Amino acid sequence: MSRYLFVVPPLTGHINPLRGVADRLTADGHRVAWAGHAPLLRQLLGPQAQLYDCAGPGDLTRPPDLLGPAAFKFLWEEFFVPLADAMAPGVTAAVEAFGPQVVVSDQHAVAGALVAERHGLPLFTSSTTSAELIDPLSSMPKVAAWLDGMLDGLRERHGDPLAEHDPRFSPHGVLAFTTAEFLGPEVELPHERVHLVGPAIAPRTSDADFPWEWLDGDGRKTVLVSLGTANDDAGSRFLHEAVGALESLAPRVRGIVVDPAGVLPSELPENVLALPRVPQLALLERLDAVVCHSGHNTVCESLWHGVPLVVAPIRDDQPIVSGLVTGSGAGVRVRFTRVDAPRLAKSIDAVLDASGGHAAAAQRIGETFRAAGGVRRVAEILADAAR
Repeated sequence: MSRYLFVVPPLTGHINPLRGVADRLTADGHRVAWAGHAPLLRQLLGPQAQLYDCAGPGDLTRPPDLLGPAAFKFLWEEFFVPLADAMAPGVTAAVEAFGPQVVVSDQHAVAGALVAERHGLPLFTSSTTSAELIDPLSSMPKVAAWLDGMLDGLRERHGDPLAEHDPRFSPHGVLAFTTAEFLGPEVELPHERVHLVGPAIAPRTSDADFPWEWLDGDGRKTVLVSLGTANDDAGSRFLHEAVGALESLAPRVRGIVVDPAGVLPSELPENVLALPRVPQLALLERLDAVVCHSGHNTVCESLWHGVPLVVAPIRDDQPIVSGLVTGSGAGVRVRFTRVDAPRLAKSIDAVLDASGGHAAAAQRIGETFRAAGGVRRVAEILADAAR
């Protein structure tokens, strides 16, 4: 029996890929503990999970019009760096109390990487987005230098000052939840120990109610519209345009719109269903297309199921992920801030049209995802490291 400590930020999309890995390791007889924001972890992982609570800087709230490099700098300066400072004591306490043989730290929970290196523990980086492997700052050298300075400061405070590698890419290994086919042939990986394991798709419970009978009957195509868990502030206009697009497609399409902030009216077209949450994994088995913000988890879960996409990137890694979607032929891109209902309807029609090849491309990428091994492959890599 080996012991693994998973260190994660308070972001659902960064926790979900490791849930199935933890379940697999536990089923194989190992022990897994988590260091992070305990209330969110308890909500996502259930009462049986072993948790070590870590402080955090509060909610990630950014002005909705903050985009591009400014959004990136805000994210690191106001959230990820303060998060690392706040989490470091809790991660240290977890390491000392739990005694892990291997630490698995999310790429953006930098405290996990730094505390592990200070204690001389094997560390694997959990890379939940393909975008980091593509070096999103290659065209912004000044921003890259600024981030390097921020990371150096964190290392001086919490890590091994003699270490020189980027703490977001552990030299022991990077668990990248993607595949070479999705990344494309021109991507040069950070080092030889990057394991392209495919998405970590595993059964997960959901308490989101869904009226499954609404999908029965009339033969219409079913489309999901979702902007993820962190875009309530920016998504109102887009969701209203999406409802208009779906209404115009009513004779042949029905749509499910995820509306966590309740920005849509109670009276909607007969072919549109709005819910605050949905059981996304289970629902994907019944979908024909997904309209989303290019969040890496939603994109990969859709492609795993062979579902083509309309992507509307907002900020952060999303423009890069959307480029991977369109580059693979598995979807089309629209402009989040400018698309209107007619143009969005046209894009939905395009990915639903079998002659366009988007569904076939999505199925091809999905095949590479399933062949990469996912949670089973990650569990094997970590078990080898512990031995």
